[in-house]
Amino acid sequence: MKVFFIGDIVGDIGRKIVKDNLPKIVDRYKVDLVIANGENSAGGFGITQKVAEELFSMGIHILTSGNHIWDKKEAIGYITKENRLLRPANYPPMVPGVGSIVINTHPGEKAAILNLSGRTFMHPIDCPFQVAEKELRELSKEVKVIIVDFHAEATSEKWAMGWFLDGKVSAVIGTHTHVQTADEQILPEGTAYITDVGMTGPVHSIIGIKKEQIIERFLTQMPRRFEIAKGPSLLCGIVIEIDSKTGKTLALQRLQLRD
Repeated sequence: MKVFFIGDIVGDIGRKIVKDNLPKIVDRYKVDLVIANGENSAGGFGITQKVAEELFSMGIHILTSGNHIWDKKEAIGYITKENRLLRPANYPPMVPGVGSIVINTHPGEKAAILNLSGRTFMHPIDCPFQVAEKELRELSKEVKVIIVDFHAEATSEKWAMGWFLDGKVSAVIGTHTHVQTADEQILPEGTAYITDVGMTGPVHSIIGIKKEQIIERFLTQMPRRFEIAKGPSLLCGIVIEIDSKTGKTLALQRLQLRD
């Protein structure tokens, strides 16, 4: 099974480069399952039903998210009826939406996607390690291929999750920092790992935002409204080849495409 995971999509610039390039990537790498983190896809902060459905229409099968999932109020109503849009599973149980899903891929094989959020330098929600164990007890009964989006700030916490889940899942893919790392590898027990898969959005920016605004914030420490940068765009992602019978990763390739 071939899985393509797209790094955090930021605004209309990020959506456009996905639309322009996703069909070619799917065809070139014979991709069966496309996953993308979409929590910043609507104007750079949050997601809406219109934007989510636009992304699904491009060929994305599952959208994951993180701490910005609730930035647009309408997401609360939409996520209750659209299970293809995940929120971190370690939010408290009464929170709307789901944190994992099992789907049939194009060849008729099943795969599970689990979304988790870190706690270091993030909102202190439930323990992602304990929730991962709980979720995997159920998911592993049904599927071998399990992809984890770990939306976290600290490299140490992401690496800890990678080693914690080595051999228990097919891949642990880091999101949130918007900067692609070059540490992709297959861990000893067959789990693919990357600390951060990167951002899909404007190149001449600071994690997607107009660089002048971020610099001003650092200089003055004054709050202000941030805007998505303009100009050329970048698509970051990773292609993972997984043995469907064992759930172990066979190969992986980190991608960066610029328009």
